[in-house]
Amino acid sequence: MMPKHIRFPIRTIFLLIIFFIILTYCSFLFLKSSNVMPSKPQPFILRNLDYGYLDNSSETSERLHPKKILKIMQRIHTANKQQLILNANKYGPLENDSVVIVIQVHKRINYLKYLVNSLSHAKDISKVLLVFSHDVYDKEINDYVQAIDFCMVIQIFYPHSLQTHPHTFPGKDPNDCPRNITKDEALIKKCNNALYSDHYGHYREANFTQAKHHWWWKANHVFHDLTATRYHTGLVLFLEEDHFVSEDFLYVLMLMQTSTKNVCAHCNILCLGNYLNEFTAKSYRAKADCSTFDASHNMGLAFNRTTWSLIKNCAQAFCSHDDYNYDWSLLHVSEKCLKRKFTVLSIEGPRVFHIGSCGLHQKSKECEARKLIAKINQVLHLAFQFGHLYPPLLRITESILKVKKKKLNNIQINGGWSDLRDHQLCLSMTLPLSSEGILNSSYQSNKTGAKIV
Repeated sequence: MMPKHIRFPIRTIFLLIIFFIILTYCSFLFLKSSNVMPSKPQPFILRNLDYGYLDNSSETSERLHPKKILKIMQRIHTANKQQLILNANKYGPLENDSVVIVIQVHKRINYLKYLVNSLSHAKDISKVLLVFSHDVYDKEINDYVQAIDFCMVIQIFYPHSLQTHPHTFPGKDPNDCPRNITKDEALIKKCNNALYSDHYGHYREANFTQAKHHWWWKANHVFHDLTATRYHTGLVLFLEEDHFVSEDFLYVLMLMQTSTKNVCAHCNILCLGNYLNEFTAKSYRAKADCSTFDASHNMGLAFNRTTWSLIKNCAQAFCSHDDYNYDWSLLHVSEKCLKRKFTVLSIEGPRVFHIGSCGLHQKSKECEARKLIAKINQVLHLAFQFGHLYPPLLRITESILKVKKKKLNNIQINGGWSDLRDHQLCLSMTLPLSSEGILNSSYQSNKTGAKIV
């Protein structure tokens, strides 16, 4: 037995320890029930896909501090206003018959590197203006693009992205209706877009709608708001970050343009790619086909201001069509709005290839492209040996008369674009973005090599 004068302090200390443990445990339970438990910081991850790239930017941006988002928005505004053209002192000015190449970029820098490398080996690439249109502001991608030295380069940034609007439209508002809720449930819940379920009864998903918005914005921006291109009447070629081009793609594009004047005068769209499962060197015989526009004519799509004017005049049809795909929406414009459907001249041996192995609805983190690129290079090498690249002329077949007239009701509708807010945002981007009056056709060159930061 311990003496009484020793037992008392020991018992007191023991009771204090027990009290501290109980207090700590109660605090833990309170924090857990209040959802304020500190959590391990999550990495900044984007899942990337096809031209629609199933992007969980709405999730990603939740991890961006509001001040960081505001800073990104300020930099986007500055870049779009300055319109700095890199390498203009070396390769400029842009000629009216030069090709403008507009590349829609998300955040798959590995794919973008493959595309840029293929562009760097193309004949006459020094004559073009490369327009990189981004929907994610990313320093690594910016640094890479700004290091390109084989032609003129300009960056533009889609200002209504999920990155900068994580919790509000056109991102995912907390009060937006869940995709699979029924309309009756949505009306009871009183979510924002309860009245606007799509063709299949589903509600909008912000990560899908962004691609169509971005495509429409960049086309309007290039044709109307960029000082360097707002009066340009030459061809504008639309590519995406997971495309790959042959070395003679520009040569063939110009040959196709010449052919439309001589043989296919009613053709108003040129297409440099296709989705052949198998292609061989024999595919590269100098052959092109003139046919009615189809949604498959979305790879290596090129047209001039005259064709764009037809599209823009049908903005209502494009912006209100219940389809989150820009290519199917263009098909709707062709079938529903135009007096005469779009006619496409497409090359049989593709000069633009799709190397993205992640489709729009897949969630693979890594998409292998090296094997496909190796195959493409092998076929192109054989085609060159057989004399099929750089053809002196094209043999044009016309299948337009063989195509049965399609009924509008039979055209596929993919849905995902019934929200009135999407229609209104799309239409609001249709008019020229500049409100400063008529600008001259000169442009700012970045002779100092200054970077967008």
